[in-house]
Amino acid sequence: MLTTAATVSGIVLLLSLKPGSDPASAAAGAAPGAPGAAQESAQGGAGAAAASTVTGDAAQTQYGVVQVRLTVAGGKITKAEAVQAPKGGRSDSVTADAVPKLNQEAVAAQGADIDAVSGATYTSAGYRQSLQSAIDKAKAAPAPSAPASQSGGGAARTVTGAVAQTQYGPVQVRVTVSGGRITAAQAVQAPKGGESDQKTALAVPRLNREAVAAGSADIDSVSGATYTSEGYKKSLQSALDRAGG
Repeated sequence: MLTTAATVSGIVLLLSLKPGSDPASAAAGAAPGAPGAAQESAQGGAGAAAASTVTGDAAQTQYGVVQVRLTVAGGKITKAEAVQAPKGGRSDSVTADAVPKLNQEAVAAQGADIDAVSGATYTSAGYRQSLQSAIDKAKAAPAPSAPASQSGGGAARTVTGAVAQTQYGPVQVRVTVSGGRITAAQAVQAPKGGESDQKTALAVPRLNREAVAAGSADIDSVSGATYTSEGYKKSLQSALDRAGG
């Protein structure tokens, strides 16, 4: 009787201890969490560059306003969209056809040097003008913080030059200067209306690029836009003089 009771008690004791000491059970409980944690780490460690959104200046065209908004990440245009475009009557169908194509071209070209859409010349010209303005603003935007050893140069300053009156209208240039260099240039005023719209859309983006490349007002005039070019250079020099002061 005593031996039987002792044996039964031992069996009961072993059964009560087994669940807590079973290695297979412990391993099974830990396994589900491992794949999820690894996947999260792989995705979280990708470290994609933060995207920023910038909207260009509104461009007046013969048929209405065009204004472009860009999404930029890692120094590249990832998305382009027209937040304003001609509308009403025939403009609705022209805009519906042209704008998606222009959006795609802007992302593909990574710049404002894109072809006009056939049948939408004025909308295309306005799109390029606003697109270039957005690109200039994106370039002028503060870059992510860098270590002190890499951040060299002074803080960026944005200065607007005096208005230069031309035969076809006023021209006024704004520049962003950092570390003694022009990092962005844009015309905040330029001739508009009639033929001037096309000339401005053609000349101003080129003049903006020339100003940044040259780092001064010593830039060439754009063929066919002599008065606009001269006014641009005059206002640009004024802006540089103010930045230097």
